[in-house]
Amino acid sequence: MYQLSINLKFFMLIRIIVILIISSLSVNMLKATESCEWDNRNGAPCIKIIKPIPNTSKFSNIGLKSYIITSREIKEYGAVDINQVLEMIPGINITQSGPKGQQASLFTRGTNSNHTLVLLNGIPINDQSTTQGLHDFGVDFIQSIHQIEVYVGPNAVHFGPNAMGGAINFITAGDFSNDLEISVRDEKNKIVSTNYTKVTDNDWILNVKTGLVNSKTESAIYGGSEKDGVKNLSGNFNAEKWLNNNIKFRSTIYARETRADYDSSATAEDGYVGDNLMYATQFGLDHQKENLKDYITFHFHTYDRKYDEAGTIDEYLSKSFTTRTERQMQLNNKLSFGIGGEYKYDWGEFENRGSYEASTKGNVDNKSIFSNVGFKPYENTIISLYGRSDHHKTTGINNTKKINITYLIDKFKFGFTHSTGLRNPSLYELYGTDNWGYSGNLNLDPEKSKSNEISGQYNFKENFSFSFTGFKSNIFDHVEYKNNTYINDTTKTDLNQSGVESKIDWKGKGQKLSIFANSLSSKKKNGEDQLRRPEKTYGAKYEKDLNTDYFGPLKFRLKYQHYGKHWDTHSSNWSTILMDSTDITDISLLKKIHGYDWSLNITNVFDESYQKPHGYAHDGREIQFGFNKKY
Repeated sequence: MYQLSINLKFFMLIRIIVILIISSLSVNMLKATESCEWDNRNGAPCIKIIKPIPNTSKFSNIGLKSYIITSREIKEYGAVDINQVLEMIPGINITQSGPKGQQASLFTRGTNSNHTLVLLNGIPINDQSTTQGLHDFGVDFIQSIHQIEVYVGPNAVHFGPNAMGGAINFITAGDFSNDLEISVRDEKNKIVSTNYTKVTDNDWILNVKTGLVNSKTESAIYGGSEKDGVKNLSGNFNAEKWLNNNIKFRSTIYARETRADYDSSATAEDGYVGDNLMYATQFGLDHQKENLKDYITFHFHTYDRKYDEAGTIDEYLSKSFTTRTERQMQLNNKLSFGIGGEYKYDWGEFENRGSYEASTKGNVDNKSIFSNVGFKPYENTIISLYGRSDHHKTTGINNTKKINITYLIDKFKFGFTHSTGLRNPSLYELYGTDNWGYSGNLNLDPEKSKSNEISGQYNFKENFSFSFTGFKSNIFDHVEYKNNTYINDTTKTDLNQSGVESKIDWKGKGQKLSIFANSLSSKKKNGEDQLRRPEKTYGAKYEKDLNTDYFGPLKFRLKYQHYGKHWDTHSSNWSTILMDSTDITDISLLKKIHGYDWSLNITNVFDESYQKPHGYAHDGREIQFGFNKKY
């Protein structure tokens, strides 16, 4: 076992942030509100932050389907990491190689884990030092994240490359609700988060969020003898100011460090430690008038990862710079228009040492222009058109498009979407080498996709609605490993996904219920099922206000998820095996006492033991007590 420590660079960054806040001018406090609307600088602060969505305009935005999870919802259900939030979104499946902090892969509607674009305040942050340019969701925790937006299927492709399956947007804006939250299971398992906002006399809005997670529960290897732990530190500093009635300056500094124990095998459980750091900074200007909005953003982020296996150190480093400018216009009461451009430069390298040696070093850039039109020919009809052209360093010019038609008829909303998407090769696929003879391929074409979706929502009453989505997508020119390099398979359609997603939402007096069910078919070109994609998943969230004789008013919450049977690879002999389904139930109780919100969270209530993927263990029943205090 090892002693987890705070990385010096991370500590210095947090220290600088604290100094900036302490040295600010005298301040006025803003009180949180339950719900409100923004009205430029005169608006009241909101719990639910509305950020500009890339490549949209007023009417084209109406047909865009998304799931928004606020910080309040995250806290109320006792979520610790990103996976616990995303697993309840229709169309998303997650597998994690062990308990919290271990590597996690996310599959959106059956697509590959590198087909989901991850963004920070609308800017892509996928890690280019990974072999396939995917995002590891196992290292992300939610204590300093204010809001999560999820766009599934063709709702995401107009954001840019690598969004063929979907997109997940992390929002780090301040929420004006100053609070401290602590949750504890034992001395090795605890969570602390803080949020603090000040408004200076000269109208600067300054916000700091911090988070700490310590967890040590299970061995990563199923049946292992020692517990693997994780320590996550995160923080962000947000600053914004209205320079005049129409122009706002905004900036964000975000930092995260995740240190985790790993296991090499069932017989080699000690001495394997990972240190994963991520830094990001953004700043920009928003110009807003009644029918015109302009945005410009500059973004830079770095991933710095090291894995120490008994003295053999693997190092991964990537850096990315992005600048984006966009204009959104409402031309009249029937037509809106948006246009913009983006430049993105990615550089990365890694060195994998030991018995297997692999490395890469290289850079790519991508220049893009994009536009959209929203047309409202009738009061109940919206037509949205999206176009994007990307000029990539190695794959050249590639164009993608999307069309959406939405009908609004009394209580019924119906939509149809057709889209095309792409994924550009990763740095390793282009420049990588290993000691088994692999070499990268600079002549790779991008993977491409076509998707069709129909969706509908019927509101039986104001408090009762049913929604459904049917989809079918195909991926072409899939990048595959063959003959010591990566090539595009151009023989036929490589991956086929289709399915149906449905959801029921009901709200009664002092209670709410949400039920979802998904059916998925994800096939390879030979007709075989893709691994780790269950055919059926379903679940429910329920909450109710209770009034007990002994404890008085309480809030009860229940979360249940069924993850269906699926195919996987055996962790020892590499054969394909059928994995059993899992049923996980979490419950929470919340009680307000003397200004404190106290909570009892029980995850995996029935202590189900399962492997997902095969050979890797997951947390059993966990009981945590906590409180939240607002100031």
